[in-house]
Amino acid sequence: MARINSRQVEAFRAMMLTGSVTEAAKLMTVTQPAVSRLLRDFQALLKMELFERRGTGLVPTAAATALYTEVERSFVGLERITAAAEEIRGRRTGSLRIAALPALSNGYLPRLAGHFLKERPNLNLAFFGVISPIVVDWVLNNQCDIGFAEVPIAHSGLPSLRLPALARVAVLPTGHHLAEKEMLEPRDFEGETFVSLSAGSASRHLIDQIFHRHDVHRVLRVETTLSEIMCGMVSSGLGVAICDPFTAQEFSTRGIVVRPFLPRIDFEFSAVFPAQRSPSPVALDFVETVRKSLAVLDEQPTHEAAPG
Repeated sequence: MARINSRQVEAFRAMMLTGSVTEAAKLMTVTQPAVSRLLRDFQALLKMELFERRGTGLVPTAAATALYTEVERSFVGLERITAAAEEIRGRRTGSLRIAALPALSNGYLPRLAGHFLKERPNLNLAFFGVISPIVVDWVLNNQCDIGFAEVPIAHSGLPSLRLPALARVAVLPTGHHLAEKEMLEPRDFEGETFVSLSAGSASRHLIDQIFHRHDVHRVLRVETTLSEIMCGMVSSGLGVAICDPFTAQEFSTRGIVVRPFLPRIDFEFSAVFPAQRSPSPVALDFVETVRKSLAVLDEQPTHEAAPG
């Protein structure tokens, strides 16, 4: 029986990363037929359909998405070996590997990390933006020094530090009639088309709970796993949403209006560390930098808590 080879796995990963055979071929510097052949052989060996045709393109199946998690973890491990060898050759004095959930990694945390590195010229950084379950998985497997994941943390055995929570905010399309209000409440959303986080997530539960408690009926037309997609949909004018403050800030100049929302719904996350060893001093320094930054943000008027 033929065995899976590394080029087949590389073609699968390239396809998942780029979303098209054309772009995957560019990433691998091979022809499109070569990528198609590698993907076809990979699926045949696995006896599993990984992509289905939609129109003129290919869309990953649920099986492909599940498999990609394992493939990406393997690639990060290989990349870490290469990076370690470069550090040894260059006699660099330190490195830090960070994984963070998308809400933090789409702007806020990279900017903070950039300032942190400017003050430490001998420090090297590897930064990965992935969903919270993968953050926890990579830290658990010692592939990262710090992870930033939404709570509750799926693995109770990891050392963790709860960081200051910030309030979620309302996001509206530019020109929306609710943008005339300085602060929004559940009743303002009665009958509004609503872009929601996916069912089953902790964040979705918290948000739905508030609207159910106030007997507000929204028109739930779209759900998504990522707040970036949520804000993109809102910016199109389709509807409104409740979003984490970090993603909302990144989209505040891209077709959306941000307003405080009461009662306060906290966006909570923790820093997690590998269980097999103590956090390095530089890892603890970075987490403290994040904690101080969040404490300052939480004092701003946009994040005022609901009155008791």
